[in-house]
Amino acid sequence: MTRTSAQALALARPVIRLLVVLNALYALAIFGLLVWSFFIDGWPQRPLGFDMVNAHPLVGHGLRAIVILGVAGAAIVHTILRQLLAIVDTVRVGDPFILDNARRLDAIAWRVMSLELLRLVIAGIAAVVWKPGQIEAFSFAPWLAVLLLFVLSGVFARGAQMRADLEGTV
Repeated sequence: MTRTSAQALALARPVIRLLVVLNALYALAIFGLLVWSFFIDGWPQRPLGFDMVNAHPLVGHGLRAIVILGVAGAAIVHTILRQLLAIVDTVRVGDPFILDNARRLDAIAWRVMSLELLRLVIAGIAAVVWKPGQIEAFSFAPWLAVLLLFVLSGVFARGAQMRADLEGTV
């Protein structure tokens, strides 16, 4: 392991733990916003400071739907961070090529895919309630990341299998 990768590994665990806390605070904040939205007179124009409802009558419902999806996204990110933390821990002890890490990477790939699908749903909601006919541009990068995670999961599974085969011959 190079010095740079060792330093990155040493930083990974505290950074991921910080991200878990920040993600939880984010989820609480947007859930609070959702609850608060039901008790505000003039939602959403009053908190935003301008009237959107006359131009876009469904914007209040759309914003609430997007906030709900944001809470769901935060829950998904939490599970990704937990899986990543478990992978980092196996790397720290020197045993990363295990089937559990392959399963973790596979789970992360599915969750990243679900986050991208959530992003597309949110873009669709925004297109319907705010900017009819205007859909956000499609990006290939998240889908390539999902593909890479599935491939990496396969690499880890194959590495674990090869190691088990090698231990069986010794």
